[in-house]
Amino acid sequence: MDGELQAWFRANGRDLPWRTTRDRYAILVSEVMAQQTQVDRVVPRWERWLERWPTVEALAAASPADAIREWQGLGYNRRALNLHRAAQHVAAHGWPDDLTDLPGVGRYTADAVSCFALGRDVLPVDVNVRRVQERTGYAFTAAAAQALMDLGATVCLARVPRCEVCPLARACPSRGKRYEPLRKQGPFEGSFRQRRAATLRLVADAERPVADLDPDAVASLAREGLVLVSEGTVSLPG
Repeated sequence: MDGELQAWFRANGRDLPWRTTRDRYAILVSEVMAQQTQVDRVVPRWERWLERWPTVEALAAASPADAIREWQGLGYNRRALNLHRAAQHVAAHGWPDDLTDLPGVGRYTADAVSCFALGRDVLPVDVNVRRVQERTGYAFTAAAAQALMDLGATVCLARVPRCEVCPLARACPSRGKRYEPLRKQGPFEGSFRQRRAATLRLVADAERPVADLDPDAVASLAREGLVLVSEGTVSLPG
């Protein structure tokens, strides 16, 4: 199946800018940004981030507040804080052999950077890769990683797979079957996540009195280190 998949990828693979680099930092930024965020939203933000902070040392020298402000609109703002902390760790100590030693870097992200930046023979398994593996029952190699991600994102979809255009359909034991996604996230509108995001946007614009903000959202953001509360005023970490 590897051969069919990679032939399909050469003709149909997504043109993503981080696929043209082997820079660990640039690829780490792309992977962190793409967690739970649509790729078409990530591309311009990744390019802007790298223009502002082209190296891990440049990001490490920035303030956490600047990283959080730059992240606004991508969601799950703790990712920005963890990325900044990871950059500071690398700037101070170098890149660790196991990237899960960095703040906020899990097994998938570590494997993705190892595969795409360092060329190591490790297959990074995200939800799309896992879905294709489970449906086909095939043990793909690391060389097929990008192709697997694109197939899972555009063809082998969770709810309604497009088997009629899948290059693996002929040998796939799950052809034609539909599956519910493993997890369903509640709507953003009206959620506590929305309240947190709105509160953080206000504080990113300017420090505010606690009394003017959603107290539960402030408390939640403060627990994660995304805001600081001092003498009745809420601000971003300096």
